[in-house]
Amino acid sequence: MAGDDYSREDESEADRLDRNYNELLQELRVSQTGVQILFAFLLSIAFQNRFTELESYQRGIYIFTLIAAACAGIFLIAPVALHRMLFRRHQKSELVALTSRLAAIGLIFLGTAILCALLLVIDVVINLTAAIVLSGVLALLLAGLWWLLPAEIRRHRPSRDLKDE
Repeated sequence: MAGDDYSREDESEADRLDRNYNELLQELRVSQTGVQILFAFLLSIAFQNRFTELESYQRGIYIFTLIAAACAGIFLIAPVALHRMLFRRHQKSELVALTSRLAAIGLIFLGTAILCALLLVIDVVINLTAAIVLSGVLALLLAGLWWLLPAEIRRHRPSRDLKDE
């Protein structure tokens, strides 16, 4: 559609790639900030006096969460390294496609880290049952907003230009 933010019939292939890459960079800026804050929070927890009072399963949740947050950071920051390595090599198409996949994987790890961090904190503050229930509800919310809603919109209004995806 003319004027649609997602498909511009009058733009060149190079312009489309530049636009898609710039949109990816904006998305990455938001997610990178979130993962950096979460990762910093998780790193600081281990140095708190009360950390030694955690049950072994809580330390397991903590380690799993820390690793998920680290993976999120790695995947969400990887496009910077890719861009640097592919800069001026006329490989923008490959860069956009790969960056999009890395961002999607990074968001999976970020969602996992968010939910596991909530599970741990709610368990420590309230109890494990409340933590499981509330984390489960928030997992449904996350899945609904990050995956089901976009999938439903895509199903009802497919892209006119599949190269934009």
